[in-house]
Amino acid sequence: MNKIAAITLLCLMFNSFSYGQRSSPIGLIETNYGDIYIKLFEETPNHRESFIALAKSGYWDSLTFNRVIPNFVAQAGCPDTEEGFNDPEYLLEPEFVKGITHVYGAVGAGRDDNPGKLSARCQFYIVQNKNGLHRLDNDYTVFGQVISGMDIVDKIVLVKKDDSDEPLTAITMKVSIVQMTKREIEKLYDN
Repeated sequence: MNKIAAITLLCLMFNSFSYGQRSSPIGLIETNYGDIYIKLFEETPNHRESFIALAKSGYWDSLTFNRVIPNFVAQAGCPDTEEGFNDPEYLLEPEFVKGITHVYGAVGAGRDDNPGKLSARCQFYIVQNKNGLHRLDNDYTVFGQVISGMDIVDKIVLVKKDDSDEPLTAITMKVSIVQMTKREIEKLYDN
C-alpha cells in the first residue's frame, strides 16, 4: 500500500470513528405527559447558551407550562410578570436568522412588547400550530426545534385551563441538557 492510500485509509477510519463519538447538547423537557427533546440551533448562540445555562442550573424545574393555546403555543417558564421582562439579567438581544422560522415544533423565546424585541430568556414557547406561526417571524427569536415529543405538546395544549389559558392542573417540567451523538439524534426525529 502506498503512502497516500494509507493516509486516505487512516482519514476515513478516523472520520467514521468520530462520526459516532461527537455529541451535541439537546434540551430535554420531562413533563407529567412525557418527554420533549429539543435541538438547539448553533445559529442563535446567545439563546442556545442561555437555555443550556438555565437548564443546567435547574431554573425551570420549579416552574410549569403556564400558557397553553391549541393551534398556537405551549408556553413555559417564568409567568408574564414585570420582573421577567425588565430584569437585565434575564434579557437577550434578538437573534433573527433567515430560514429559521416559526414552523410546527419551533422553540422560541418569550418577550413583552419592548421596542428592541429583547427576549425574556426565562420563558420559552413551542409552536403547536401545524401551519406554523409565521406572523411571529422576525419579532420573536426561534432558537430550537422539537425533534421528538410533539405528540406530548399536542396533548398539553388540550388540557382544561382557566380564562388566562393557564392549565387548571399544573403541568410540571424538569429541563436538562443531554449530550447525544448525531446517530442518537437522528433516531429521535419524529416522523
